[in-house]
Amino acid sequence: MKVKRLTIENIREQFPSLKRKIKNKSVIFFDGPGGTQVPSRVIRAISNYYRYYNSNTHGQFQTSRQTDHIIETARNSIAVLLGAEGPHTISIGQNMTSINFSLSRAFSRIFKPGDEVLVTQLDHEANRGPWLTLREKGVKVREVKILPEGVLDEEDMRNKINENTRLFAIGMASNAFGTVNNVRKARKLAYEAGALLLVDAVHYVPHFPVDVLELGVDLLLCSSYKFYGPHLGFLYSKPGILDGLPLDRLKTQEQRAPYRMETGTLNHAALAGVNAVIAFIASLGDGKTNREKVLTGIASINSHEQALAESLYNEIKGIKKLQITGPGFGKTQRAPTISFVHEKAHPDYICSILAEQGIAAWNGHFYAQRAMEILGLQERGGVTRIGISMYNTESDIERLVRVLKKI
Repeated sequence: MKVKRLTIENIREQFPSLKRKIKNKSVIFFDGPGGTQVPSRVIRAISNYYRYYNSNTHGQFQTSRQTDHIIETARNSIAVLLGAEGPHTISIGQNMTSINFSLSRAFSRIFKPGDEVLVTQLDHEANRGPWLTLREKGVKVREVKILPEGVLDEEDMRNKINENTRLFAIGMASNAFGTVNNVRKARKLAYEAGALLLVDAVHYVPHFPVDVLELGVDLLLCSSYKFYGPHLGFLYSKPGILDGLPLDRLKTQEQRAPYRMETGTLNHAALAGVNAVIAFIASLGDGKTNREKVLTGIASINSHEQALAESLYNEIKGIKKLQITGPGFGKTQRAPTISFVHEKAHPDYICSILAEQGIAAWNGHFYAQRAMEILGLQERGGVTRIGISMYNTESDIERLVRVLKKI
């Protein structure tokens, strides 16, 4: 795959928020894992929807038909991003958590006492909590263990999945430690057990090319506000899966996939923004098809982010009072998200010092609470998390490191 070098100066010009200053210093945004900044074309698309197209769906008049077109174009845009069969596999929701709760309620109506669901200790709570509720129905929910270095115990994964497993819910990348999980092994084990594989790709999709057909997943979730778009969640479902699920829906709702799990009126303006952000990503790549442009665009983002993240990892590793949590670089794939603890200072304090210097970073557990508990980090206030995004630069890293060395 051909990877273009990003022209960071031009990219940064497209993000209005990067012009923000605190105490005459440009604000540096390392908060991407919680939600990235948004380019001007996405903002314009959302604003223009309200200016020119605002309407509800399925009417005979022009603005309604334009709204229908925006929604279906958004399905197709996400299908292109994920390498899916087509827009008929993409359902739209308020966010990933809401979609996952909807799925868990539906599966609770068909799973029986004695059936098993497998989750992991590493995952974001949005891919644990909805499935833990199935215990109320007599479903056994088991956990794949996390190892001290912040990676899953693959031997435990192999031992936990069995002929009673009906669904395996696993994250593709950890938003807390940057760990990228072995989804291919999870797919193989789930297939051998006759179980469905559900993947939380919220933290993976912004940083790596995705091909749901090559991965062989049954269900995959992502959120556009993590890849420079508006606050929406999306579900990829392999054809046929949703049609057999007793989902919460009104009788007025279209009963076939992908519409059957969408409740109420969608956020049409945000979907216009989704179309704009996929076009933005495609503009960073090359190719004859939109899929090729999106893939190479993300590959270019990945190349830029990985170089910065590895540089930051090595810098933090050299600061005596800081200890990195999560795997290193080089051996396996890793997201450009680096977390650490200070031998004495609380993460709240570190992030407050960074904020005073115009640096936005997160502290806490980031909803990966179970992992923090297991690794003994919860009692220390969690970790400080630095997330690299496409608009970050070498000078951002240098400024961050200077502040960290003074703490």
